[in-house]
Amino acid sequence: MDKHKTILLHPQIFVLVAFLWSVPPLSLAGKILVYPVDGSHWLNMDILLRELHQRGHKLTVVRSANSWYIPENTTHYTPITIHADHLTSLEDPKYMASFLKRNIDIQRGEGSVWSFMALQKEVITLLEESHKSSAEMVRTILEDKKLVKTLKESKYDLMLTDPGFAGGVILGMYLGLPMVFNVRWITNGEGHFAIAPSPLSYIPTIGSRVTDKMSFANKMKNILHFGIGQYIDHLITRPLYQGVISKYIDPNSNVYSLIQGADLWLMRVDFVFEFPRFTMPNVVYIGGFQCKPSKPLPNELEKFVESSGDHGVVIMSLGTLLGSLGPDISEIVASAFARLPQKVIWRHVGEKPSKLGNNTLIVDWLPQNDLLAHSKTKAFVTHGGTNGIYEAIYHGVPMLGLPLIFDQFDNMIRLEARGVAQVLDVATLDADILTQALKNILDENQPYQKNMRRMSSLHRDTLLKPMDSAIFWLEFVMRHKGAAHLRTESYRLPWYSYYCVDVLMLIVSLFMAVCLLLVLLSKALLKIFVKKRKSKKD
Repeated sequence: MDKHKTILLHPQIFVLVAFLWSVPPLSLAGKILVYPVDGSHWLNMDILLRELHQRGHKLTVVRSANSWYIPENTTHYTPITIHADHLTSLEDPKYMASFLKRNIDIQRGEGSVWSFMALQKEVITLLEESHKSSAEMVRTILEDKKLVKTLKESKYDLMLTDPGFAGGVILGMYLGLPMVFNVRWITNGEGHFAIAPSPLSYIPTIGSRVTDKMSFANKMKNILHFGIGQYIDHLITRPLYQGVISKYIDPNSNVYSLIQGADLWLMRVDFVFEFPRFTMPNVVYIGGFQCKPSKPLPNELEKFVESSGDHGVVIMSLGTLLGSLGPDISEIVASAFARLPQKVIWRHVGEKPSKLGNNTLIVDWLPQNDLLAHSKTKAFVTHGGTNGIYEAIYHGVPMLGLPLIFDQFDNMIRLEARGVAQVLDVATLDADILTQALKNILDENQPYQKNMRRMSSLHRDTLLKPMDSAIFWLEFVMRHKGAAHLRTESYRLPWYSYYCVDVLMLIVSLFMAVCLLLVLLSKALLKIFVKKRKSKKD
């Protein structure tokens, strides 16, 4: 009997084969040491960890005892809790909510120039304290001989870390583990700048708020922001880590060279979203790895969405840190929503706005992915966080951006350049501006919905799903105990060798030496010629 017919006659065999195919081989199960960054970065890391755990890998997570986001009691990893002296303000949700509100007030002209300067100084101080705390935490780990012994004896296959703060980078290098980054940002900005050529003529730097199509003024602005970033990195960030690096790794190394030495970079973007740029063989793009098919909505929410009819629904959420924009802007938002024929679901924490329309449902929390996937969702009002925008891209929902801090402006500018979003400035926001922008996004005659459908199609059209790609390459590094063959040697070179300044200096020196010899030879020949003429005259 034909073997295919045998399987068809015995469905149990087919089920068994399918089951065995779906179960990851035990030989692939590895031991992974994870050193995450707290806050919103943890949300990305945790999604990856849950998938690794599901595929049989054993995970150990290094966390601070003061962590706001990284739980100690969980089933998908074993925690190592470090009792640090204090929690950095960057990880404190209450502080960040207060900081965001003050930032909004200053943007809207409710503060003086001195207030603006004080806030910028506070941002730099905040980053300095956060990096200082990161350096102190890894120093605490390395000074604990018992813990270090345990880490070494555990024989981990891999260090998985986020290089936004460098504690995990330092610990991984000290333990001699293959290093994989879950990354977009490093200690001094966007990750590509550390490993790939990044011409400032068309590669925007963080905070510049320009696209890859730059005017002369845009290029000046881009270079200025790059220079400020380098200044902060060299004078503030690097020195904070240098003491522990010099003591435990190599006095001739610095945090930047350690970051450049990673085996693999799992970059949380893709080129559907990001502008085209140079890259490296050890960079794997996993933008949208957190996206997933939707689940059914809770009954009450489903009824509200379905009641919108043909007009559909608008979703608004400003991320985990900011539940409210403050009373003034909340009234503006409520007033604009009330003018729409669409139903609105708005994640808002705090006092209910007086201008709230009957079409608007306020919730403390919403199933964002499931709502964005719903066929009646027509637009997404967002602050521009990476998780939210990739969920919107995945489900094909055009966006209206209200960026507030950090990379949110740069994220929304990329989407605006793709024609899938409109960006508004909180500083000049009023009900009329917001209403008109929403109508533009919702208008089917405008290109936003068509462009977003195309963008979503491009994002989904890949050989491997982003999560599967991330897992494959993590396991690849474990199987081969690193991926040094994919890493360029640039990280070993001092800056003058990287840019061939030493070679150019030699060429220039030789050229000048030849020129000097020619001049001296010419003078000597001229002198001989003059002497001969004089002797002939005599």
